[in-house]
Amino acid sequence: MAFLPAVAGAADGATSVFPGMTTGALGILAVITFVVAYGLVISEEFSHLRKSKPVIVAAGVIWVMVAIAYQQLGDIHAAERALRANFLEYAELMLFLLSAMTFINTMDERHIFKAIRGWMVSTGFSLRTIYWLTGLLAFFISPFADNLTTALLMVSVVLAVSSDRRFIAVSCISIVVGANAGGAFSPFGDITTLMVWQKGMVKFDEFFVLFIPSVVNWLVPAAIMAVTVPKERPQAIREKIRVKYGGYVVVGLFMLTIAMTVSMHQFLHLPPFLGMMTGLGLLKVYGYFIRRDELRNSSAISGPNDEAFAIKEGYKPAYKPFDIFISMKRAEWDTLMFFYGVVLCVGGLGAFGYLAATSQLLYQGFGATPANIFIGVASAIIDNIPIMYAVLSMNPDMSHGQWLLVTLTAGVGGSLLSIGSAAGVALMGQARGIYTFFSHLKWTWAIALGYAASIWVHFLINRNLF
Repeated sequence: MAFLPAVAGAADGATSVFPGMTTGALGILAVITFVVAYGLVISEEFSHLRKSKPVIVAAGVIWVMVAIAYQQLGDIHAAERALRANFLEYAELMLFLLSAMTFINTMDERHIFKAIRGWMVSTGFSLRTIYWLTGLLAFFISPFADNLTTALLMVSVVLAVSSDRRFIAVSCISIVVGANAGGAFSPFGDITTLMVWQKGMVKFDEFFVLFIPSVVNWLVPAAIMAVTVPKERPQAIREKIRVKYGGYVVVGLFMLTIAMTVSMHQFLHLPPFLGMMTGLGLLKVYGYFIRRDELRNSSAISGPNDEAFAIKEGYKPAYKPFDIFISMKRAEWDTLMFFYGVVLCVGGLGAFGYLAATSQLLYQGFGATPANIFIGVASAIIDNIPIMYAVLSMNPDMSHGQWLLVTLTAGVGGSLLSIGSAAGVALMGQARGIYTFFSHLKWTWAIALGYAASIWVHFLINRNLF
């Protein structure tokens, strides 16, 4: 019974260590369960088992163990309270991400991103200009769109303008580094920054002090690799993409939603998901008018007695009028469900006291700066979502500058390896056989220089925050 207050505190991210829980059979079995599940996540590329599946199962198993452990200590409701607290955090982030993904998918369906791609491939820029432009746009688009969407858009340009393997490989690396770095200085740029913002560790406007360190993180390796890019000018590809009706309005609604979300959180202290969901409601209402317009135009083209109309009755048509729920369906549900599994798995391990023990080892044993730098390096191997959630759950006592440091390192550390971020994994599939794990590893030293330089610049320009 003497352990009960301490165990309950561990579930909320306290920093005390509980030897009785961490060395018990159930606690050790919970760690083994998580390690096995995460091993399956890492092997996704080879096993083709979607990453969300093993962690969802592991989450259920771990919390059953937590409940049994608490009951053995005499409190039958402690596990339930801890689980509800973890799930509430997940629910808020999930609704935020679902709203953002729906906006991005709608912009994609309205051909906003295709229009950007069409402009870039038809300009006739040199390969070196395309190299710099794709990296730069990846950096500036990813603060609003996720790094995966941004990377796929930019690599489609690279693959369209040239078949030069050397150009494609270094361009892919520049895009991955740029997309990850661009997401590090924006609350909307990455799930990790979103978690930090929503947890209240860093305010919205305070993220922008990471802008220059993020630029340095991309610019250093990009400049080093640029010398290998050929200067030839490929023939322009005439490709003009027309933005569908309402596309620019959707972009405007997204900007309005971001402003509304920030204002509601900043001035009314309401959680960010409320602003995003309100914006999603506005998008749904506007989607109604887009659908009405397309239905009206499609009926004018082919009447109900037309033979084509009869064919559509029996077969699934290639073109359908706009439907906002299709954009919602196309959200990255595997990522959202993976996020659920990770939050509950890490929360369960926290209830056993492992996060408190890890916090004491890293932040008290080594110090905040080495610990935060290590977390960034570790995110190249382990997904940065569980790492950042674990840090937030530990809630170590450190300065504001250190919270910004771990936000930076967790965001950009995944660039060190091609498998360290969703952008890198996706581009290995798009440029298969050209952009590979080893072609990225060849330039890891340059990326590491950028990583170190960005940390140094953060300490230099933000030293008053430490």
